[in-house]
Amino acid sequence: MLQSLHVKNLALIDEIEVEFAEGLNILTGETGAGKSIILGSVNLALGGRYTKDLIRQGENYALVELVFTVTEKSRLKALEKLCIYPEDGLLILSRKLMDGRSVSRINGETVTIAVLKEVAAILIDIHGQHEHQSLLYKKNHLGFVDAFAWDYLADIKKQAASAYQEYRTCKKTLDEADMDESSRAKELDFLKFEVSEIEDAMLKEGEDEELETTFKRMENGRKIAESTAASYAYTSGEAGSASECLSRAIRELAPVSNLDETAGNLYSQLMEIDSLLNDFNHDLSDYQDSLEFSEEDYMTITERLNEINRLKTKYGTDIAGILDYGIKQQKKIQKLEDYENYIADLKRDLEQKEQKLEKVTKKLTKIRKEQAQIMEQAITEGLADLNFEDVKFSIAFEKSGSYSANGSDDVEFMISLNPGQPVRPLVEVASGGELSRIMLVIKSVMADRDEIPTLIFDEIDVGISGRTAQKVSEKMALIGRKHQVICITHLAQIAAMADHHFMIEKNVSDGQTKTSIRELKAEESTDELARILGGAKITDTVRQNAKEMQELAAQIKK
Repeated sequence: MLQSLHVKNLALIDEIEVEFAEGLNILTGETGAGKSIILGSVNLALGGRYTKDLIRQGENYALVELVFTVTEKSRLKALEKLCIYPEDGLLILSRKLMDGRSVSRINGETVTIAVLKEVAAILIDIHGQHEHQSLLYKKNHLGFVDAFAWDYLADIKKQAASAYQEYRTCKKTLDEADMDESSRAKELDFLKFEVSEIEDAMLKEGEDEELETTFKRMENGRKIAESTAASYAYTSGEAGSASECLSRAIRELAPVSNLDETAGNLYSQLMEIDSLLNDFNHDLSDYQDSLEFSEEDYMTITERLNEINRLKTKYGTDIAGILDYGIKQQKKIQKLEDYENYIADLKRDLEQKEQKLEKVTKKLTKIRKEQAQIMEQAITEGLADLNFEDVKFSIAFEKSGSYSANGSDDVEFMISLNPGQPVRPLVEVASGGELSRIMLVIKSVMADRDEIPTLIFDEIDVGISGRTAQKVSEKMALIGRKHQVICITHLAQIAAMADHHFMIEKNVSDGQTKTSIRELKAEESTDELARILGGAKITDTVRQNAKEMQELAAQIKK
């Protein structure tokens, strides 16, 4: 569950710390006090988008930190797959927001937004103010069914996605290979030209590197030749050279080398130096010979390099790439020269892959329909709890007419809200308030199936009042028995059900507007309910009504 929330420098929030608890956590406050900012900060911490104007004016960063307690084995196992390990049962998610970038951490280690979102999906489900409107779009209904049935569908969906990718790749290859006789002849001529051009070049791997080295040496040949010639003149046997001077030194030291041990050692060193110098002069002479080249050699190497670079521009970044390209084109030639058999093989392959895809999608559909029946029943029962009398809810399946990574099912939620009326598409029947209640039921049903520990509802009470509001409050209390629920509300009926009631306020201090949050004591909670019920003027009667509403809520919860 979500144990605590820490927010700093976000919008109107200077710095707040709030401790949540099990059960139903209710957040109330005046319009504009910053209720949505509080829950919005949770979404930001879990990888939601932000703009720099959310950072409090005058500050250069904002920080949101969530502390979760994780004890369920299923959650721990799911986190382990992401290489995330709670420390002493705690998982600390933080996100620092700066101008143009953010840094996310889990237990102090930096993670990507993608990982943050995956972890969030394991721990919490957030229902935004307008999320119920997603029910208006038929394309989203399949996603709700698959989320409900995920434990049963996960493996088969992977198989379906893999089979679809194989089918799609094969179909694309067949479509691209389909051409008339004239087009095939042109393609064949072009391929043969490319292969011939590559083969005529008689390329060898590493040839370009050797040529580049030789070319650079030729380019710098004159300067190198001048330097080596000068060096050779100083070290060879000519008058005044190092070699001549060394020979004189050896002749002078030779007569005394046997008369003294030190003189003998020095003579030996001098002989070694002479030997090394002779070797150096020999190597230098060979190098000078290698520097000699004709203008014809230079032009030959230049032309060869130009040819290789031209082929690189057309066929590959290096010689290996050019040769690989030639092999691929040769295979295409073979296919086109045996075109009829090639097409026949592709069609057989496509048929096999389509049969494989059809088989796996049928399994996928079967499991979906089985789970959809369970989902239908659970949603119907949940809707009855929310003051939908004689409601009929069903999930319609049709073939989409084409395959996708999700199979071939077209799913739509159908509902009848009045006795005697047939079920019709949800989008054609439900009002805004009804959509809110339907979404609440769907969320609760999915949460029970997935055992999501924490549910957040941002103004789930949109468009409802009276007896329906009372029913929604009872449903929220029921959900709060199995899950931690954090809910923003404007309705007294829902607020009265709170196990923990938090007040969000906006105050001005030293010319600065700040949003704060605190948990209310019993009497303060009554006063807040009275404010919601009575508006600007709170009378003793209104306060008494609030008290009675809390007592009734306590009885219902028992």
